[in-house]
Amino acid sequence: MAITASMVAELRAKTDAPMMECKKALTEAEGNMEKAEELLRVKLGSKAGKAASRVTAEGVVANFIDGTTGALVEVNCETDFVSKNDLFLAFCNQVAELVAKHNPADVAALSALPLSMESFGPTVEDVRAGLIGKIGENMSIRRFKRYSEGGQLAAYLHGVRIGVVVEYVGDETAAKDVAMHIAAMKPVSLSSAEVPAELVARERSVATAKADEDRKIAEAAGKPVQSDEIVAKRIEGGVQKYLKEVSLFNQSFVKNDKQTVEQMLKAADTTVKGFTLYVVGEGIEKKADDFAAEVAAQVAAAKGA
Repeated sequence: MAITASMVAELRAKTDAPMMECKKALTEAEGNMEKAEELLRVKLGSKAGKAASRVTAEGVVANFIDGTTGALVEVNCETDFVSKNDLFLAFCNQVAELVAKHNPADVAALSALPLSMESFGPTVEDVRAGLIGKIGENMSIRRFKRYSEGGQLAAYLHGVRIGVVVEYVGDETAAKDVAMHIAAMKPVSLSSAEVPAELVARERSVATAKADEDRKIAEAAGKPVQSDEIVAKRIEGGVQKYLKEVSLFNQSFVKNDKQTVEQMLKAADTTVKGFTLYVVGEGIEKKADDFAAEVAAQVAAAKGA
């Protein structure tokens, strides 16, 4: 598979790794972006993960809470400009309210709910299609999460790009602080035990490959090589460190790094039962324009004219 400049640029944006290292990793991974990112993490350690959370897709995260019922939604668009459009923002807020009040099973069911806006309707899908024509840019409802189990709810929006809903029992201020913490630190689970198995396996794989790489470097340099037992402890230590970093209760609280989130909640006599974190465009790959190819095509067309 040919490795294009745009692919190298995309991997560099994700990892902050040098361009040549990105190209080498993509070549070794035969163009597989995820595999190339993993190879860089093995070779360069934490340097390759610094910008891994950057995303390029645009849109809005909106929420609606009414007592113990609430919703968090993500609606995508093509450009940052449209994500600030008042009509688009109003549509997103209406969608969040509809999710909370009507409990649709999925995006298709949500799209069929009644909604009228700017003379468009009578359904959410009709309004969406109408706004596409009016604004001139594609948009889509990507995902939503609804809460209605009777727990208290707290929400935090960081602009329109990051949204959090926390389900809790106890102090409202503490819950809102946790919601803000989640937006900043982006945990993947409440506790270490709840971190998805595939994430743990991937982290262990990276740690093992990094240990193998270090062993090869030491051997090549004629330096002492660590025993298998020490290497195994290093790998497990790295995995345990990762689990603490990505689980909410084990993270250092952003407002007081002398205590964990779990300790802060205990002091406030508050229990967090669950949370949802949406980051606009997370996991969406946005096509990178190959400007060099575009210019070359235009020049070729001009010569042929």
